[in-house]
Amino acid sequence: MTLRSPFSCILWDVDGTLVDASDGILRRLTITLGHYGLPAPTRAELVHWIGPPMHESFQRQAGMTPEQATEAVAFYRVLGKADGYTTDVKMYPGLAQLVADLDAAGVPQGTASSKPEIQVTALMEHFGLAEHLTAITGATMDEKTLANKADIVAEALRRLEAAGVDVSRPVLIGDRHHDVDGGAANDVPVIFVRWGFSWPYEADGAQAAVDDVDQLRALLLVDDPA
Repeated sequence: MTLRSPFSCILWDVDGTLVDASDGILRRLTITLGHYGLPAPTRAELVHWIGPPMHESFQRQAGMTPEQATEAVAFYRVLGKADGYTTDVKMYPGLAQLVADLDAAGVPQGTASSKPEIQVTALMEHFGLAEHLTAITGATMDEKTLANKADIVAEALRRLEAAGVDVSRPVLIGDRHHDVDGGAANDVPVIFVRWGFSWPYEADGAQAAVDDVDQLRALLLVDDPA
């Protein structure tokens, strides 16, 4: 019995969905906010930082002006480049195998991440996922030119379609309400994963919500009786 997917293509969010980068994010935020004389977030407060574009988070969570946030993002990114984009990042268990199995079943996949694309590419290559992805899409380095989740999802679909992928039945896998909103703006259903950094209400509007990789697999790969 072969496997197929009910979706023609799959888009993956990255932070909180495929990978857990919280250790490095917390360390870099602590240094960055300390540089500006501001208190560091606690681990529990990371839920407010991980997911949205960092330029937005510095304004909402640290009370910075847009100009200050731009400077803070640049400082934060210098730290990230010095660290190496894959330092202190872990794949959530079982997801690498699921991505590989989807590829083996002939299901086109790509990323749609608010993380800068250069970092997304480095992570996908580091964890051996790049070979299974048709397109890798992330934010621009300034996290302003291309940062809104709806725009990133649209760009990811455009790149997949340009590569000859059928984008008539896409799905986005994500862990924040930004993913749900970005999917809705593009008529893309969202499967919400609860192992990331989110509040329970953020799954509202998603087509489905899952607690573990086995539940996600059951929605993405089904038996093909043919």
